[in-house]
Amino acid sequence: MQAHAIQGERVTLPVRIRDAAVGSAMFAVPAGAAQAVIGYSGLEVAEPLPGRAVCSLAFVRYADGDLGPYHEFAVAFLVRPPGEPPSPGIRGRLRGVGAFIHWLPVNQEFTLEAGRTIWGFPKEIADIPMDLTGRVQRCAVRFGGRTAIEVAVKPGVPMPSGAGAPSVDAYSCLDGVTRRTPWTLTPSEVRTRPGGAKVVLGDHPVAEELRGLGLDRARALTTSTVGHLQMVFEGAEEVRA
Repeated sequence: MQAHAIQGERVTLPVRIRDAAVGSAMFAVPAGAAQAVIGYSGLEVAEPLPGRAVCSLAFVRYADGDLGPYHEFAVAFLVRPPGEPPSPGIRGRLRGVGAFIHWLPVNQEFTLEAGRTIWGFPKEIADIPMDLTGRVQRCAVRFGGRTAIEVAVKPGVPMPSGAGAPSVDAYSCLDGVTRRTPWTLTPSEVRTRPGGAKVVLGDHPVAEELRGLGLDRARALTTSTVGHLQMVFEGAEEVRA
């Protein structure tokens, strides 16, 4: 059993999240601009349609898990498996895609160290207030009182039990090393809808990147909320992109 020492505590793999809640929105963005954002990773964005990539914004409240309770915000892009050319058609272009985690602020030091040490996730400390109780779910990311980004999503219609991706490869790149982490999700109380997201960008460097992708004026492809989410994170392995 693989284990890591984090701030004097032993964290064993796989890491399990027993309860979390999520709000998210997915956007179609120019593939060239998205590729420029993640070029440092050596990975290539997936293009469900020629010239278009997918960027996801997600905020997560972790209530019960091996890394303790905390808030998290993620900017991610769908990417192709390293070294595999795209296949014809939309399904072919999406076969085997993973999620490249470009930015991952959190509000607790323990998960910061664990995420960077175990998986190479690009975590940094921020103030991340969120409200998941209202008719519109809201989250903000702030540094020293200055807002980097605000996201609001409107929950949609209930989805059948078991809806959602059961597993995906999560990719990260930290200190020049690109890694892949097998990631299993078990969602319940899922709601989704077309559109339904509002994004307000501040003056953080990542906000400038997202503004360059047009996210401050784009309509979301879909928005989703998950009332209860369980997750399992396996160990990371280095990949040659």
